[in-house]
Amino acid sequence: MDGVDHLAPERSKAQFDVDDMKIVWAGSPHAFEVADRMSRLVASDPAFKKDHRPMLGRKELFKNTMRKAAYAWKRIIELRLTEEEASMLRSFVDEPAFTDLHWGMFIPAIKGQGTEEQQQQWLPLAQRMQIIGCYAQTELGHGSNVQGLETTATFDPNTDEFVIHSPTLTSSKWWPGGLGKIATHGAVYARLITDGQDYGVHGFIVQLRSLDDHLPLPGITIGDIGTKFGNGAYNTMDNGVLQFDHVRIPRNQMLMRVSQVTREGKYVQSTVPRQLVYGTMVYVRQTIVSDASIALSRAVCIATRYSCVRRQFGGKKGGLETQVLDYKTQQARLFPLLASAYAFRFVGEWLKWLYMDVMKRLQAGDFSTLPEAHACTAGLKSLTTSVTADGIEECRKLCGGHGYLCSSGLPELFAVYVPTCTYEGDNVVLMLQVARHLMKTIAKLGSGKRPVGTTAYMGRVELLMQYQSNVEKAEDWLKPNFVLEAFEARAARKSVNCAKNLAKFSNPEEGFLELSAELVEAAVAHCQLIVVSKFIEKLQQDIPGKGVKKQLEILCIVYALNLLNKYLGDFLSTGCINAKQASLASEQLRSLYSQLRPNAVALVDAFNYTDHYLGSVLGRYDGNVYPKLYEQAWKDPLNDSVVPDGFQEYVRPMLKQQLRNARL
Repeated sequence: MDGVDHLAPERSKAQFDVDDMKIVWAGSPHAFEVADRMSRLVASDPAFKKDHRPMLGRKELFKNTMRKAAYAWKRIIELRLTEEEASMLRSFVDEPAFTDLHWGMFIPAIKGQGTEEQQQQWLPLAQRMQIIGCYAQTELGHGSNVQGLETTATFDPNTDEFVIHSPTLTSSKWWPGGLGKIATHGAVYARLITDGQDYGVHGFIVQLRSLDDHLPLPGITIGDIGTKFGNGAYNTMDNGVLQFDHVRIPRNQMLMRVSQVTREGKYVQSTVPRQLVYGTMVYVRQTIVSDASIALSRAVCIATRYSCVRRQFGGKKGGLETQVLDYKTQQARLFPLLASAYAFRFVGEWLKWLYMDVMKRLQAGDFSTLPEAHACTAGLKSLTTSVTADGIEECRKLCGGHGYLCSSGLPELFAVYVPTCTYEGDNVVLMLQVARHLMKTIAKLGSGKRPVGTTAYMGRVELLMQYQSNVEKAEDWLKPNFVLEAFEARAARKSVNCAKNLAKFSNPEEGFLELSAELVEAAVAHCQLIVVSKFIEKLQQDIPGKGVKKQLEILCIVYALNLLNKYLGDFLSTGCINAKQASLASEQLRSLYSQLRPNAVALVDAFNYTDHYLGSVLGRYDGNVYPKLYEQAWKDPLNDSVVPDGFQEYVRPMLKQQLRNARL
C-alpha cells in the first residue's frame, strides 16, 4: 500500500494552483524557498526523529532535547546558515528547548535594553553560544503584574556593585525556560534601590552558573519546577526556579540603555526614551501571532486530511461509507478554523510590517503610533492564541477517538501550545489593556484628535451609531464592505456602551473593575474587526495564481460570517443587523462551505508541512492512516513483552484465588 496517494482523488478536485497558494501562505517566493529547504533538511535527518517523545520519561526526554539542540547548532555552523535559515531550522526541529529563550528573549533584551558597550560585550558571546541566557522576570507570586515583582537590586556605592536578593519565598523567579538546568546567565528583572529609594523594576545581566563546572555560583539556588501538562510536550523545557541570597554583580551589568545608576549611586534617565523598551514587547507578541497561525494550521491540516480518509455511516448497501468531511456538521466546525488559520497568517504579516514601521518611527523620535501598536499586538496576541488553543482541541474532537492517541500528533500539539494563552501576558489581562486604550480613544474624540491606525473607524462614531445594514439577499454578505461596516458598527457600539456605563461611576477605576467583563467583550469585538479588515485589505492586493484569490475571498467571508454567527447576540442587540439579515448570513455560510469542500485538502497542502513536522499518523500526506496506526501501536514500550512486568506478582494470585473459590 505504501507509495500510494490515498488523497489523490481529493487533490485532483482543487480549483486553484496549490504551488501559487504555497507562496501566498509563505509570504514571498524567498520565504517559501527557505522554509521548504529547512523543513526538508530536518525531516530527512534521522537525528531529529520525534515520534517516540510521548513515551520517554522526563530525564530521557530532557537528555534527548540537549542532544538535538547541540546537533542543530552543529548543523547551523557546518552549513553556515544565515540567521533566517537557522531560526527556521530550529522551528522545524519542533521541540521546546533551552535555546528558545536564549534566542527569543535573552538576546532581544540585550539588543533592546543594553547600551552599545553592553551589546559589544555580551552579544558576541551569546550569538556564538559561549554563554546561554534565559529571561528571568516572572516570580512565584507575580506574573502579569510586573510592577509587583519583589526581587531587589540594591546599589552598594562602597564596592560599585548591585546586590541581587530574593527577600521572600514568593520573590523566587519561577517559570523561566532554560533556567532550570542549562542557562549560564539570565536577564534578571528586579526592583532597583539606590540611596534608599525604590525606582521600580529594571533589567540586570547576572551570571548564574560557573562556566567551568556548571555549578550554581555562590548565593544562587536553582532548579527545575517539575513536570507540566501533557506527554512529551513542554516537558522538554527546563522551566526553572531561582533564588538569590545577596548576590553581587558589577554596576555595569545593569541594562543601561534607558536609565543608569552613576558611580555615586544617582539614578539618571538617559536621552533614549523609555518607549523603546516596548519595541521588544511588540516584537515578541507579533511573533506569537505568526506562531498561532502555524499551530492552528497544523491541527487543521491533520483534521482535514483525516476527515477525508475516515468514512462513517451513510454508505449504499455494499458501497463505501460517507467521507466524514462531507457531513455539514464537520464542515461547520472545521472550515471556520481553516479560515482562521489563513486570517491569522495575514494579520501576522501585517503586524510584522507594523513592528518595522513603529521601530523606524521610534528611531526618528516619533512615538505617535506606539500606544496603538502596543494595544494592537496585545489584543491580537490574546485573540489568536485563545482561538488557536481552542481550535487545536476542536480538531482533536473532529478526529474522533483516534485523535486522542498521541500518534495523532494532536495531544502533544495542544499541550505544547496552551501555555501561550498565559505567557507574554495573560489573555484576559491583555484584553483589559486593549479596553483601556479604546476608552481613552473615545474620551479623546471630543478634543478633535483623530484616532489613528486600527482605531481610525472610531472617528466615524456618529455614523456608526446610526448604521443599519443594507443586506437584502444572501449574496450581499459576499461584499466586503457590507461585512466590514457591520463589524465596525458592532465594535464601535460595544465600546461606546462601555464608555457610557463607565461615566456613571464617580470613581473610574471602580467602574473599570465592575464592568471588566463587558470591557473584555468590547476589546474582543475590536480585535476581531482588525483581523477581518486586514484579511479584506490583503484581498485588495495583487494576488497571482490560477484561482488563488477566489479561494482566499471565500475563506475571508467564512471567517467573518462564522464570527457573526457565533456572536450573533452582539450584532442583534447593538442593532447593526436584524434577524432576517442574520439568517441570510447563515444561508450564505452554508453555501460557502460547499464551495470550500472540493478545495479543502489542497488548501491544507498549501501550508507545505512535511510529515515529520506534522508528526501525525492521521495527517499523513498520503492518507495511509490505518496500517500506520497499527504499526505505531506495536512500538509502545508496553508491547515489549507479551506478559507485562508485575503480572506474576499481582494479577496471577488473583486469578488463582478465584479458581480456588469457584470450587467451593
